[in-house]
Amino acid sequence: MLTILHECHDSIYSGNLSEDRKLEKVKNCAEWLSWRKETIEYCHTCDRYQKADRSTGKKFGLIIHIQEPKSPCKVVHMDSVTALPPSGDRSYNSCLVIVDRYSRTPIFLPCPKNNTAMETALLLLWELLLCGIKMRQYLEGEITGT
Repeated sequence: MLTILHECHDSIYSGNLSEDRKLEKVKNCAEWLSWRKETIEYCHTCDRYQKADRSTGKKFGLIIHIQEPKSPCKVVHMDSVTALPPSGDRSYNSCLVIVDRYSRTPIFLPCPKNNTAMETALLLLWELLLCGIKMRQYLEGEITGT
């Protein structure tokens, strides 16, 4: 019995199947008294199975459509890229990526991985201030033709 469960659950060829598919796989190999109960218990006591179980994570929220902004720098998206090799005079090992939704213009800001929330907010505020000035100059140039 343990050999069958091992081959159907722990073997590298068994894959990480859902509980129903795992039961079906065991049933196709062999059946014995209380095979269903023992298979479920075996799966639930497996450390790898518990970590891979999707029900342990948070549930996703509803998807909300973000309307297209009418002008630049009204809606921005941010994400951090971490685990980069150290570079620059301050040995930056992370990058804050900001994308303006209106113009789809990305801005890459080098920063240390251990930035606090306050340091990230100041970095963002400074860059958005510069972004606003740059965008205004760009748009004025487009309007005046310079």
